[in-house]
Amino acid sequence: VQLQASGGGSVQAGASLRLSCAASRRTASNNGMGWFRQAPGKEREFVAGINWRGDSTVYGDSVKDRFTISREYGKSTVYLQLNSLKPEDTAVYYCAVNRRSWGTPQSDDYPYWGQGTQVTVSS
Repeated sequence: VQLQASGGGSVQAGASLRLSCAASRRTASNNGMGWFRQAPGKEREFVAGINWRGDSTVYGDSVKDRFTISREYGKSTVYLQLNSLKPEDTAVYYCAVNRRSWGTPQSDDYPYWGQGTQVTVSS
């Protein structure tokens, strides 16, 4: 499974961005998907996860109420809407496909990863 993430960029604090991630295999439509991020010098952090149907989501505490993960039912493309961005949101954002049907916060549950897209937020 190959994943292609896009939509990153450089914005000012308070702005919004929308990230997209498309998986190459249709079978990914039966798997949960997730977003993680990694800032320089920091560990990878869970951002959000979503189940295969797109009706169950889970978020990391630092992005709850600001970011929204979504996908169309049965599709292999996942989106991440980033609102009210803060400088501390600056990181490379990675999408991933879960081995199960739902999104989970543990990175070990995701065997397939995209190449990442950079998000930079200036104050």
